[in-house]
Amino acid sequence: MKIAYLGPQSSFTDLAVKKAFPEEETIPFTTIPDCIEAVMDGEVDYAVVPLENALEGSVHITVDYLFHEADLAIVAELTSAIQQHLMVHPDWKDQHGQPEKILSHPHALAQCHKFLRGTYKGVPLEQSTSTSAGAKFVSEHPESFLAAIGNELAAEHYGLAILHDHIHDVTYNHTRFIVLHKKHREVSIPHETSLHKTTLMVTLPKDRSGALHQVLSAFAWRQLNLSKIESRPLKTGLGDYFFLIDVDHELDDVLLPGAINEMEALGCTVKLVGHYSSFMLS
Repeated sequence: MKIAYLGPQSSFTDLAVKKAFPEEETIPFTTIPDCIEAVMDGEVDYAVVPLENALEGSVHITVDYLFHEADLAIVAELTSAIQQHLMVHPDWKDQHGQPEKILSHPHALAQCHKFLRGTYKGVPLEQSTSTSAGAKFVSEHPESFLAAIGNELAAEHYGLAILHDHIHDVTYNHTRFIVLHKKHREVSIPHETSLHKTTLMVTLPKDRSGALHQVLSAFAWRQLNLSKIESRPLKTGLGDYFFLIDVDHELDDVLLPGAINEMEALGCTVKLVGHYSSFMLS
């Protein structure tokens, strides 16, 4: 089985994939659309891409591509802790003082702002295309006292020493990754299932007053809990949106089909994106 993931190697997506699919062949791709299209074209069996981060919010390109471009199903959700560490080349691990500069992806630099300001105030920060790209650069320039921010997999892969661990400012920093496949099916993952979910994409009838209220009522009176609802542009004109809705309920024979039928009776277009298990990766 082949699994595409958002690379490069030692990225946080790579770390999640290795935990969820330790025995499978994994292939890094440069962009999220590349990962998704690899499944659509039959180049790989599954793709794992980020969907949402607790600090940065939704990954819009993932949501939009699933709505506008790809007819794929979410078959599993992986939630993984994002733990940032400051790493240096081993030749500099006992060096006192401040590094010449610190490299990482801009999101990682932002997530460690308080630490960097308090411990390395004045040290130049340089953005890289990914956390692993910053670690790779440090490993290739042992002659300079440089530092990178990334995960433990990057430190191991590029032979770097962790100088400070867990330097992220917010303790609960997690990312939701989704596993995509051509068909709705269960996938075996060696971690405990936390809950079952269903994801829908709903387009409201145009210029109908109270349509969103009626959609939400279809879930409310059935006591179906929504863990997420987010609007995204339809790209057909200003004010035109579709809604991404996560329901904390498995796709049963009564409640969810009834809610979908009610929304369609209201004139909504409903796309079932996935019904799947959610896994918390250790």
